[in-house]
Amino acid sequence: MTITAGGYTLGPESGRLLLSTGRTGLGAKAGHDLTIEVTRWHGEASVDPAGSSVTVEIVAESLEVREGTGGVKPLTDSDRREIEKNLREKVLDTGRHPAITFRSTRVEGTPESFRVEGDLTMAGATQPVEVRGSLTEDLAQGSATVVQSRWGIKPYSAFFGALKVADEVQVRFEGRLVAKQ
Repeated sequence: MTITAGGYTLGPESGRLLLSTGRTGLGAKAGHDLTIEVTRWHGEASVDPAGSSVTVEIVAESLEVREGTGGVKPLTDSDRREIEKNLREKVLDTGRHPAITFRSTRVEGTPESFRVEGDLTMAGATQPVEVRGSLTEDLAQGSATVVQSRWGIKPYSAFFGALKVADEVQVRFEGRLVAKQ
């Protein structure tokens, strides 16, 4: 498929949005590197030679732990529930900030290698972020690195700070472009 000018919808029906965390601190061996999936989100991409754009909105409480690697013991269902609760209540404060949004300010490159600059709003703060990606056939994929502290988020820690989630979170996306009807 050659990408053509027009509007496209994005969402969990046609793609995945994943977060990957690492761990740091003296107790890092006890924790897990996590893969977290955003289960409720939607977006739009507009392809136009005069100026393309992308917007994405995430329901902040829809983050679900899919995998935990490393650690002294395997990640349990109870661990997953506790991590998800901490994400909602302590890290993202979803009661006060129910949505995470991305709005592009600049799109450049080619379908094979593009760069999207934009504003990411989460936990009540907005900061610029850069997304790099590619389009093969009708499959878009790419990634960005989000440094939590830039948004005023204190990375989660346990055991009196001996185990911490790394400040950098890798965001990855993969999905089919679906033309707007």
